[in-house]
Amino acid sequence: MTPVKKGNKVKVHYTGKFTDDTVFDSSVTKEPLEFEVGAGQMIEGFDKAVEGMELNEKKTITLKPEEAYGPKRDELLLTVSKDEVFKDMDVKVGQKFEVPQQDGNTVVVEVEDIKDDDVVLNGNHPLAGKELVFDIQLVDIQ
Repeated sequence: MTPVKKGNKVKVHYTGKFTDDTVFDSSVTKEPLEFEVGAGQMIEGFDKAVEGMELNEKKTITLKPEEAYGPKRDELLLTVSKDEVFKDMDVKVGQKFEVPQQDGNTVVVEVEDIKDDDVVLNGNHPLAGKELVFDIQLVDIQ
């Protein structure tokens, strides 16, 4: 069998877990995930792990934050005035909002903390700063 190399289109089944075995995502009950290896479509560590795999091979990998969604960045935490930004709203920790950017794109932020008159918004990816474990099975190479 020919192992996967950069440029191959592949299909994989995966289960993503935290180090305490809590599952955060899985394709096992859905269609397999399809992507081109080395094309930057996946997080770096996942992409590199699939390279060299053979058809039907299974493996488990553990990725440090730097190989996944990066470290949690303090500059993506923003404290705003509750009265100015969320006037007449019942804001709760964990609530998500889309914030328009100057370039026309939007960024999703999550309410991380609510203080007396302020709300702390977090613009980091929800998995930033976390060590992730993936069970991967290669199901197709094109």
